[in-house]
Amino acid sequence: MREAVRAGEARLVLIAEDLTATGFDKVVPVVESRGVPHVIRYTRAELGGAVGRSPLAAVAVTDRGFADRLKALLDGSGGAH
Repeated sequence: MREAVRAGEARLVLIAEDLTATGFDKVVPVVESRGVPHVIRYTRAELGGAVGRSPLAAVAVTDRGFADRLKALLDGSGGAH
Protein backbone atom coordinates (compact mmCIF):
# COMPACT_ATOMS: atom_id res chain seq x y z
CA MET A 1 0.00 0.00 0.00
CA ARG A 2 2.68 2.50 0.98
CA GLU A 3 4.62 1.91 -2.23
CA ALA A 4 1.53 2.50 -4.38
CA VAL A 5 0.65 5.67 -2.46
CA ARG A 6 4.19 7.07 -2.59
CA ALA A 7 4.50 6.24 -6.29
CA GLY A 8 1.27 8.10 -7.00
CA GLU A 9 -0.43 4.94 -8.25
CA ALA A 10 -3.07 4.52 -5.51
CA ARG A 11 -6.53 5.78 -6.45
CA LEU A 12 -8.27 4.60 -3.27
CA VAL A 13 -7.07 3.05 -0.02
CA LEU A 14 -9.21 0.83 2.19
CA ILE A 15 -8.00 0.92 5.81
CA ALA A 16 -9.02 -1.73 8.33
CA GLU A 17 -11.31 -0.45 11.06
CA ASP A 18 -9.71 -2.78 13.61
CA LEU A 19 -6.22 -1.41 13.03
CA THR A 20 -4.33 -0.50 16.18
CA ALA A 21 -3.76 3.16 17.09
CA THR A 22 -0.11 2.74 16.13
CA GLY A 23 -1.16 1.30 12.78
CA PHE A 24 -3.48 4.25 12.12
CA ASP A 25 -0.63 6.61 13.01
CA LYS A 26 1.53 4.93 10.36
CA VAL A 27 -1.02 4.52 7.57
CA VAL A 28 -3.38 7.50 7.67
CA PRO A 29 -0.74 10.29 7.54
CA VAL A 30 0.88 8.72 4.46
CA VAL A 31 -2.47 8.49 2.66
CA GLU A 32 -3.62 11.97 3.68
CA SER A 33 -0.30 13.65 2.84
CA ARG A 34 -0.60 12.34 -0.72
CA GLY A 35 -4.27 13.30 -1.03
CA VAL A 36 -5.42 9.76 -1.73
CA PRO A 37 -9.11 9.13 -0.96
CA HIS A 38 -9.50 6.54 1.78
CA VAL A 39 -12.16 4.58 3.58
CA ILE A 40 -11.86 3.17 7.08
CA ARG A 41 -14.01 0.09 6.95
CA TYR A 42 -13.92 -3.70 7.18
CA THR A 43 -11.65 -5.76 9.41
CA ARG A 44 -8.06 -6.71 8.70
CA ALA A 45 -9.24 -10.27 8.04
CA GLU A 46 -11.92 -9.08 5.60
CA LEU A 47 -9.48 -6.89 3.67
CA GLY A 48 -6.92 -9.66 3.44
CA GLY A 49 -9.55 -12.22 2.49
CA ALA A 50 -10.88 -9.96 -0.27
CA VAL A 51 -7.51 -10.11 -2.03
CA GLY A 52 -6.58 -13.68 -1.09
CA ARG A 53 -4.02 -12.77 1.57
CA SER A 54 -3.59 -12.98 5.32
CA PRO A 55 -5.06 -10.08 7.36
CA LEU A 56 -4.01 -6.67 6.02
CA ALA A 57 -3.97 -3.22 7.59
CA ALA A 58 -4.79 -1.53 4.29
CA VAL A 59 -5.33 -2.22 0.61
CA ALA A 60 -4.54 0.21 -2.18
CA VAL A 61 -6.62 0.15 -5.35
CA THR A 62 -4.52 1.28 -8.32
CA ASP A 63 -6.98 0.81 -11.18
CA ARG A 64 -8.80 4.11 -11.72
CA GLY A 65 -12.04 2.56 -13.02
CA PHE A 66 -12.22 0.02 -10.20
CA ALA A 67 -11.44 2.71 -7.60
CA ASP A 68 -14.14 4.99 -9.02
CA ARG A 69 -16.70 2.18 -8.91
CA LEU A 70 -15.75 1.25 -5.35
CA LYS A 71 -16.00 4.89 -4.27
CA ALA A 72 -19.46 5.13 -5.83
CA LEU A 73 -20.61 1.97 -4.07
CA LEU A 74 -19.13 3.04 -0.74
CA ASP A 75 -20.59 6.55 -0.99
CA GLY A 76 -23.99 4.96 -0.57
CA SER A 77 -22.95 3.61 2.84
CA GLY A 78 -20.54 6.09 4.36
CA GLY A 79 -18.27 7.21 1.57
CA ALA A 80 -14.59 7.90 1.11
CA HIS A 81 -12.61 10.62 2.89
